[in-house]
Amino acid sequence: MNATSAYIAVEGVIGVGKTTLARAYQKEAGARLMLEVFEENPFLSDFYGDRSRYAFQTQIFFLLSRYHQQRQLTALPRPIISDYIFQKDRLFAEVNLAGDEYKTYLSVHEALAENVVQPDLIVFLTADTPTLMNRITARDRPYERNMDPAYINSLRIAYEQFFGSFGGARVLTIDTNQLDFVRNPDDRETIFARIRGGLGEGPSQPALPGLETRGVAAAAPVGDAHPAEPPRRLSDLQRLHDTQRDLLPSSDPALSFILFQEEIGYLARAFARRMVATSTGTGDRSPAPLRDALASVLAHVIRLANDAGIDLEDAYVEHLQRTQPHPQSNAEGSDA
Repeated sequence: MNATSAYIAVEGVIGVGKTTLARAYQKEAGARLMLEVFEENPFLSDFYGDRSRYAFQTQIFFLLSRYHQQRQLTALPRPIISDYIFQKDRLFAEVNLAGDEYKTYLSVHEALAENVVQPDLIVFLTADTPTLMNRITARDRPYERNMDPAYINSLRIAYEQFFGSFGGARVLTIDTNQLDFVRNPDDRETIFARIRGGLGEGPSQPALPGLETRGVAAAAPVGDAHPAEPPRRLSDLQRLHDTQRDLLPSSDPALSFILFQEEIGYLARAFARRMVATSTGTGDRSPAPLRDALASVLAHVIRLANDAGIDLEDAYVEHLQRTQPHPQSNAEGSDA
């Protein structure tokens, strides 16, 4: 395995520097960057205030959000660098959930995990609890300001136990207590060299400019997977979607419906933000977020229709014929 064809994931406890290292290595190797989207979780700040009350909602949202990203990996060109692995979601659930909530979570996680691609190399960053707390304090995220050191310590122990017996991919463990790869180029190069060694490589290749993205959804189109000019009819879009099933996880109507519900949540947030921006005159009033959310919802509706063998275009026309009043009925109603 070499860096040009590798999928690398950086992992570790909150505050250890996963995202910082992933961004740095992305520039070094010219890789495609996939970042965990955690700030969009509407339950996160409430969770840090009351973990027992909001743990289940927080975990399920993270699980579906991470799966939504991970399922795109099969269609993305390498190299890829990510700041998390899908399995870590279960690690957090083991710490935060119990009883029926944990059993429910596991049933959903197990159904999704079968379709997730394993990294070629996991870079596991470690640090002691005081170091982690210092880094969390330094970055000063509002929802982390009251972070409980005992919670971070329990996560640190869980991570070390988890990766101590991890069998899903090769794990490269790096102690970061004495490393400052943010400000010290020598420390950063030390880690890069260890990653190259973990991939069985020698010296690094020059980085390619301009590839950094916010996440998979912002990445460039994948190869020839999408035609230059997509078809415009709904029935054509259904057929196009059906021809690309080899790029998607195996068909599962129940799973498709769960993912559709997740997309509805994204759409609701995009719509709410646009309404607030329009009414107050502040914030982002661009139609782009709402447009993207609507398109994503449509993609999931198409998949549900394909799974059920329903022609959406025919169904919609029939729906209009049933629900639109007849012209004569309108006239009679107005006369009354």
